[in-house]
Formats: sequence, C-alpha cells, structure tokens
Amino acid sequence: MREYRDYLARISNVAQKQFNVLLPKSKEAGTMKAMVLEKISLVEEKPLKLLDLPKPEPGKGEIRVRVSACGVCHTELDEIEGRVAPSRFPMILGHEIVGRVEGLGPGARKFKKGDRVGVAWINWACGKCSFCLKGEENLCDTAKWTGKDAYGGYAQYTVVSEDFAYPIPGSLTDIKAAPLLCAGVIGYRALRLSGMEDGKVLGLYGFGASAHIVIQVAKYRYPNGRVYVFTRPRQKEHQDLARKLGADWIGATGDTSPEKLDCAIDFTPVGEPVREALRNLQKGGRVVINAIRKATPIPELDYTEHLWYEKELKSVANVTRRDAQEFLPLAARIPIIPETQEFRLEEANEALILLKEGRIRGAGVLKITE
Repeated sequence: MREYRDYLARISNVAQKQFNVLLPKSKEAGTMKAMVLEKISLVEEKPLKLLDLPKPEPGKGEIRVRVSACGVCHTELDEIEGRVAPSRFPMILGHEIVGRVEGLGPGARKFKKGDRVGVAWINWACGKCSFCLKGEENLCDTAKWTGKDAYGGYAQYTVVSEDFAYPIPGSLTDIKAAPLLCAGVIGYRALRLSGMEDGKVLGLYGFGASAHIVIQVAKYRYPNGRVYVFTRPRQKEHQDLARKLGADWIGATGDTSPEKLDCAIDFTPVGEPVREALRNLQKGGRVVINAIRKATPIPELDYTEHLWYEKELKSVANVTRRDAQEFLPLAARIPIIPETQEFRLEEANEALILLKEGRIRGAGVLKITE
C-alpha cells in the first residue's frame, strides 16, 4: 500500500511539472485547484486527480475566468475512456463553464472584470477556411474544443478567447446556466436540424441532460406538436421527469410509438436507438444523432424497413458560436430551468460514474469554490 501511495505521489508530481510548463504563470502569483486527467482510463477507476496548479495567465485577446460552475457532460466519459481522446495529457476536462471575468489579456475589450460569462465546447476556429466562411465553424479542421484541446472548467480558473465567451442572462443562476452551455446548445442545434414543425411529432431517444432541455424548447416553439420520449427500460426517474416536462407519450427503446414520428433525435451513447428511431419514422422523416461517438455500433439496417421512402439520417457535429448566441437568450425567455444535481469539484469522479450509470436526474454540475 505504501508503494502504491508513493507511485501516486510521483505521478502527481510529474503532472504538476508538466502543467508548470504548459500553463503560463499569472503575474499575480497564485495557484488553483483542478481535477486533472493524466491518461486514458475507465471512469470506474476514478482517474481524475485533484492537483494544485499555477493560475493561468490570459494571452492576447483572452480573458481569465474564475469558474463558479461547470456541467458534467457525457463527452467527458468519451474523453476519459478514449473514444474522443484529448489532444494531449495532462488535460483539464469540462466545457459547460460559467464564471466571472477576473483578468484581461492584452487587447481584450469585449468584457470587463466582474462580467459573468459562459464557455462552451467550441473554444477556437480559424475563421478562414471554407467551413468557417459558410458559418460552419463546427466543421473547421483546425478548431479547438474546450476540455479536449484547451484546458476546461474542472478547475477554479480557465482562460479563453473573448470571441468564444458568451454573456449569461441575468435571470439564470450559475448552476442552472452551466448545462445550457453544452446540453442546451447542442440540443438546440439538433432540434433545429431535425426539421420539427408545429403540429408534427418529435421523438426523443434517451432523456438525460440534453433531452430534458430540448423538450422544454420544443413545447415552447411548437405548442401544437407532440413529443414522444423513449428511455431505457424501467428508467423510472427519467420517465417521471419526462412526464413532468410535458411528454405526450413515454416508452422504452424498442417500443412502437402510438403514431409515426415526423422527426427524432437520438441522444444515447449506443447504436440500437438509431435503428429503432428509423423504424418508427414517418416517410420523408429525419433522425438526428446527437452524439460525438457511439460506445456500441449501429446495428445492421434493413433498407426497406429503415431507410426507404426518403427517410434521412443526419449527425450533429459540435456547435457554432451562433448556436450559443441564439440559444442562451431563448432559454432565459422561455424560461428553461434545468434539473440539476450538484457536486463539489473534488467529487467529479463520483459524478461521472453516476452519469455513466444513467443515475443523474437531469444534469450534473460541479459547484466550484475557492
């Protein structure tokens, strides 16, 4: 046991030395606490380590944000377990960040100290490639993603370009705003891409952080539409939440919906719901997959049953700044109040395990304190 503790101490020392090189030190000379991922691992092994690191210094056009809340997203499971590996190690995960501007880098003018801002998954895009010029910066080949290519919000401080930070509407608390920065924004994009219209039927496969926000948007924008929710069998808490938020019908993946779906969004980390959504889909309908990676393959599709009659299958790849800029004011106007379960920064491993097991009602959020 003593040898194992010595080993862990050596690993932590190595990580801290690496961060000392990678993180520009603040002129104000200070440290911060962060939960750090050092290697690919199973979530059940509780791989994030609480370390003391230098407080980062904002560069040109950047702001330093004192983090108050950071949502816990399914993408973090993919990063930890290697399905979407970080571009380097060690890495600070987290891309649903809410905090206050604490420092301004040279030339940063969009915000002032004390302003409350949010940081989402998209951290930077080149602005010059054909995708960026068409407003599709989510497809930029050199884009950077918060918590994957740039240090994220599982920490007391982070830095980001002022161009990729967003004002948080005053009606939203820090904790309730955090899930909106990814679960909300990506869900909004998926709903927009689904082609949903008032009076139509929308199917939601999986009912976690993103879907429980999307149903609120759908009920607001399409008051005469119907929303059918499919969850894991016997997932009572998720089904109860769907009922509370106005679902018109609730079943399990594999069930046949009461009527054909005009469109559907798959939020799940596995492949089977894609085939099931296509089976329940109306002619000419569209299924949108709202996932970065699938932990299991999409099963073989029968062309006649699943794809014929001009059915469409579309993926959602990341988000753009436009998505966040449109969605956050809309969320405040509806208003969307996410269901949240709070955890301390040092409880990030436990929160991620609960997320993997499907045992978080709504969205998990780390409450960051100094």
